[in-house]
Amino acid sequence: MLGGGSSIQIARVFGIRVGASPSWFVVLFVLIYLLSDYFQSRLGGSTTEGYLVAVAGVLLFFASIVLHELGHALVARRLGIGISGIDLWFFGGIAKMSRDTDSPGAEFKIAAAGPAVTLLITALCIGLGALVAQGDALDVMLLETNASVSPAIALLGFLALWNAALFIFNIVPAFPLDGGRIARAAVWALTGDRNRATRLAGRIGEYFAYLLIGLGIFIAASGSPWDGLYLVIVGWFLAQGARAAITSTAFTERIDGITVADIMDAEPVTMPTTTTTLRAQDEFFLRYRWPWFAVVDEHGRFAGVVYEQRVDEEIAAGRPALEVAELIDAAEAERWHVPSDRPLEALLADEHLRANGALMAVDADGVLRGVVTIEQVRRALSAALPQRMA
Repeated sequence: MLGGGSSIQIARVFGIRVGASPSWFVVLFVLIYLLSDYFQSRLGGSTTEGYLVAVAGVLLFFASIVLHELGHALVARRLGIGISGIDLWFFGGIAKMSRDTDSPGAEFKIAAAGPAVTLLITALCIGLGALVAQGDALDVMLLETNASVSPAIALLGFLALWNAALFIFNIVPAFPLDGGRIARAAVWALTGDRNRATRLAGRIGEYFAYLLIGLGIFIAASGSPWDGLYLVIVGWFLAQGARAAITSTAFTERIDGITVADIMDAEPVTMPTTTTTLRAQDEFFLRYRWPWFAVVDEHGRFAGVVYEQRVDEEIAAGRPALEVAELIDAAEAERWHVPSDRPLEALLADEHLRANGALMAVDADGVLRGVVTIEQVRRALSAALPQRMA
């Protein structure tokens, strides 16, 4: 769905950071306050009971949003796209990917995973409610005022209703909603043109956003100002996201065809895996004054990165003959390489490039073909954009 800015970590699931922005805490307490009276009237109990059920309902609903985003995140990770975290905020959540998808199939799988999880949660809540209460949960789900049920059934009905609404809203084919991304994947697959698909989904997203804004104004004028204001704000954020997507297509078209291989340093200084720490210090770090070097095996395949500090520590510990292959972190090496044929556009959102300052460009066999740095990306953008615009 939509996403916000900085967040506070509240959990870690499957190794993925889950955070919440300050706006999420505001929504959390407002929803608990509003739903306390609702649950008290449905349960016919005390104010305390209504409050406790409201707390449980709101927390479980946000947990279902986390599960929705985990659906996106786990599928993306399985397809080789890194996930920097999941953030909850004012209007929902977002799974933050290290890069965009590179095929319509991947786009569809990732976009569809979230709504699929939400639909499953809805079905489970309805099914459990039907089993336990023989239809009373449906009365709660449909907001029947004469429904009098247990707290468990009230929760199931509430979660079924809200997750059903979340599913329906998300599958609207309007970018940047999940339905818009699914539509983009379909047009991308049919036309082979990602930018065209993004523009179309973005336009639909804009029209849908303006429809929401108009509906919000109408509802506000009809005597429900807060409900109307909420729709106006949601529509405004959707319009912003859709317009940003449309604008980005114009930008990507100007740098279309430029790859990592076009801008990288094709003759980087590399260190063989058999290099001793003493030689690494004398012939590389003291000579070039760089904090790290790429290490390659006898076939030129990228093995990892070795750091000056680690080399100095090993020499100080009396191991000058230790080979640098022993100092390489294989897991970290995964965060350093990038396919040499990857488009320049994909580097713009690459979190590993931002964190490392550089990436190792490798071919399909893992052979190191060059090094691309943030500065090279900046120079390429400065040089390419005026040319393409002329």
